[in-house]
Amino acid sequence: MLLAAGSGTRLFPLTKNAPKCLTVFNGTAILERLITSLKRKGFNRLVVVTGYLEKQIRDFLGDQSGDLKIEYIFSPLYKETNNIYSLWMARNAINEPFVLFESDLVFDESLLDTMLYPDRMAVAVMKPWMNGTYVTVNKAQKVIAFLSDNIGYFGGTKYKTVNIYSFSLKSWHGIIKKLDEHILEGKVHGYYETVFAEMILTGSLSIKIISFDGKPWYEIDTVSDLSKAEIAFLPNKKLIAKVVVHNHSNILKTKLLKAAVPANKRLAVLNVKS
Repeated sequence: MLLAAGSGTRLFPLTKNAPKCLTVFNGTAILERLITSLKRKGFNRLVVVTGYLEKQIRDFLGDQSGDLKIEYIFSPLYKETNNIYSLWMARNAINEPFVLFESDLVFDESLLDTMLYPDRMAVAVMKPWMNGTYVTVNKAQKVIAFLSDNIGYFGGTKYKTVNIYSFSLKSWHGIIKKLDEHILEGKVHGYYETVFAEMILTGSLSIKIISFDGKPWYEIDTVSDLSKAEIAFLPNKKLIAKVVVHNHSNILKTKLLKAAVPANKRLAVLNVKS
């Protein structure tokens, strides 16, 4: 399942006339990168929750890509709601184990191998410059709490959420019940992590963390994120000058790199969320 309903306002002006997932990343749309990876890993069905400029996503993907069948759910309230509502919109479309993705992620394709099992979530060790939701775990590498970046925690290692999850059918049915409660109470402006957090605390959901450290991944929220991510994904000994054309916004950006970016330096900027 891919959540792609948001307007991507923080990535403006690249999202002025195109959905966030169609932003060009190193010459390829983020969405195209994901579709290619899903097909290579043997996925046969993709459910996309759309909203902002949804016709562009439909036109871009169609209903079939190779062996991958593609279905759509339109969220008409995308302007007034957040991803908790997008996930709830898909409650009747999924009745099998699945992997949940956000539409602003780029990652090394091989990282998906460890996510093809139920009840897992991708994480990376929290660094000082990161923000957003993080989790803490027990010795068995199971999540024991979801926390936000404005809540202090000094009990051990913190892990940044990468926003890729896999769920068993049993877990998904429990999530749907909790989503129903939130939506019925009018809690449509928050994040689905709120539901996961409540279920973890009550013991009704069990998730094992999977480390994405060591290989590149990036959550692209802003133009600055996009530039940093493109550099992070450059292969070694890349040419000094690189020109990136953002087709959907008619913006031409020229980045002059003073030197090739060595692997250790690339890894230092992988997981930043501005």
